[in-house]
Amino acid sequence: MRHKMTRREDGFTLIELLIVVAIVGVLAAIVTSQLMRARASANESAAISSLRAISSGQIAYQQSCGRNGYATTLTSLGPPAPGQAAYLSPELTLAALVVKSGYQVALTASALSSPGNPDCTGAATADGFYASAQPVSFGSSGSRSFAVATSGTIWQVSAAAPPVEPFGPPAVPIN
Repeated sequence: MRHKMTRREDGFTLIELLIVVAIVGVLAAIVTSQLMRARASANESAAISSLRAISSGQIAYQQSCGRNGYATTLTSLGPPAPGQAAYLSPELTLAALVVKSGYQVALTASALSSPGNPDCTGAATADGFYASAQPVSFGSSGSRSFAVATSGTIWQVSAAAPPVEPFGPPAVPIN
């Protein structure tokens, strides 16, 4: 009796499996790059929001506790004046240099300012301020750096270091 040899076709061939794995790998690479760009964009938005909060906090500080001067460190904006609310959220006032959402945020006296009178707690003030936000890992956590000064306009530059005062090209204001 002769047996007829039949070929079973019940599975995938090695080539078919390799093609599927390659397609999944390409799709994963595309999705990963999109997620990294979205995360960097979110970090940049958070940095801009932090600088807006610092600028608003400085105005409140100047009017209530600063005796017409601005705080020269982030920690000065943390403790409120007696009977007042804090000028900034605690996450921005824990240290002189704060890392938040992939950005280093700092506050100093403006390079163009003069010392002011001590505030209501005895801390130093200045007649101008400069706050900056730069990516912790340029290109990965963000591809722009930002700064704001006494005028309240936030400036941006596509570099690892924030714009310097006086602001101008290559820095541009954020609309």
